[in-house]
Amino acid sequence: MENERVILAIGRIERALSRIENAQVTPPQMPVDDGLEQRHEALKLEMQEAIRTIDGLIAKQEN
Repeated sequence: MENERVILAIGRIERALSRIENAQVTPPQMPVDDGLEQRHEALKLEMQEAIRTIDGLIAKQEN
């Protein structure tokens, strides 16, 4: 009787594992931020300008 309960429990566990293995995992949906791309581009341009400024300062120090 006890063995039968263990065997049934193992069967349920195996079926549950099979369902988990076969399930498709989908990532959670992130909220859309319409301004993110524009802010990213603005930050890139600002960083490029800062790097040009630093390069200019270094060039003046080398001369």
